[in-house]
Parts: sequence; structure tokens; C-alpha cells
Amino acid sequence: MIRALALFLLLAALPARAETVVAGLSLDEIGITARFDGSEVLIYGAVRRDAPEPDGPPLQVIVTLEGPAGAVTIRKKSREAGIWINTEQVGVAATPSYYAVASTGPLADILDPAEDVRQRISVPLAVRAFSGPLEVADARPFTEALLRIREAEGLYSLSEGSVVLVEGTLFRADFRLPANLVEGDYKTRIFLLRGGIVIDAHRAALPVHKVGIERTIFMLSRQNPLVYGLLSLFIAVVAGWAASAAFRFLRS
Repeated sequence: MIRALALFLLLAALPARAETVVAGLSLDEIGITARFDGSEVLIYGAVRRDAPEPDGPPLQVIVTLEGPAGAVTIRKKSREAGIWINTEQVGVAATPSYYAVASTGPLADILDPAEDVRQRISVPLAVRAFSGPLEVADARPFTEALLRIREAEGLYSLSEGSVVLVEGTLFRADFRLPANLVEGDYKTRIFLLRGGIVIDAHRAALPVHKVGIERTIFMLSRQNPLVYGLLSLFIAVVAGWAASAAFRFLRS
């Protein structure tokens, strides 16, 4: 009884959030097949208010979509004695395989830098801590190269002003996912901001998995690599024999 009363008093002492976000996704999951050429995801929602909209800075919305993270090694090539070789490298402990940011305005105008560091919202901050001690004097060129490569591949993107906010209540953000997606659970985050400060956040998962024969082959390669290897060898032999037989038939 005493614990319940203490918990009630603690909750009552917390400030009530006047604005919260309610959101949804246009897809429950994404299936990857042999003909998969990308997908479009719509993230939509509304702002729920327990009181009239407060005065002051206008409401802003930032939406992020993040793929499964993995370790990455970034290498620098240098020409030594006329040969290009790897001379320096930097390891990143965890960096998203896909990361996209959409917002109602320029991040420099609507997001406080300290809040960005705390929430890790902008694309450069999506790259996590380095793995092990750094062996280079400056790691920034390495991380900048990683960002440039993934932006060129369509895996990292920033769309400032692309989130549509209607009458300060309804919003939507459209994301175009490329064909070279990594399988796993993708994380969506929606931030409500006023004056550069996050006042509420919503998180949801979007599973991305191989389906059909592609998933069967993928699971076989992981669970029974020996059987998968023998089956691949058998298919290669049969395909080679069939091609050779067809070639001889055409020449006869």
C-alpha cells in the first residue's frame, strides 16, 4: 500500500506532456524477393494535445528510418613504390546499413546541436563509436568518406523540408528504400520539437525479411552450409552440362 501510494505521488509530480505524437506506418513489413527493386514507406501521424497549442516557437517534426547496424572498417589507399596499397584504416563499431532523415525544415534551424548529440538524429551522428584505439591522427576524413559512399549508394539521405505538417497537427513523411537493403528490423523514430528541443518521441519497428524461395535458400546457407555448398555445386554442374548439350545440339 505504501509503495503504491509513493508511486502515485511520483507520477503526479511529473509534468504532464501537453503534446504527444500518435503515428503509424503504411507497411507492416517488407518482403525481399529476387525481383525486389526497392520499396516506398509512408510514415504518418498526428499530434495529440491535452491543452490548447502553446504560444512560442512553431512545432517541428523530424522522422528517421534506420537499418540494422554493423561493424565497418574504412581503409585509405596510398601509392607506395608505384603500387596502391592500404596504408591506414579506421574501424567503426556500429554504423547503420541504411539511414534516412526527413524534417519539416533545415536541421540547423529546428534542432538544437546538444539535442542532436543526445538523440543522435543527424546523419553524421548515426555513425557510432570507433572500435578500438585510433591509429590515425584525424578520423574525420574516414567517416566523411563512409558517408559520401553510402549517400552515393542511396543508403544515407537527408530530406529537409520534406515532412508535410498540416495545420500543426497532421504530418506525413515518405521514404524510398533502395533495392540493396540489409535484412533485419528497421527502426523508425518520430520527434516533436519546439525551439530546437524534443518534447516527445515515438518509436516503431519495420521488419525487412527475405520471402519465398529466396528466404529458403538464405536459411539453408546459414543453417546447413555443407548441404548448401553441395547443392550449389550440383546446380552448377547441371547448368554447365545443359549449356554444353544445348551448344552441341545447335551445332549439329
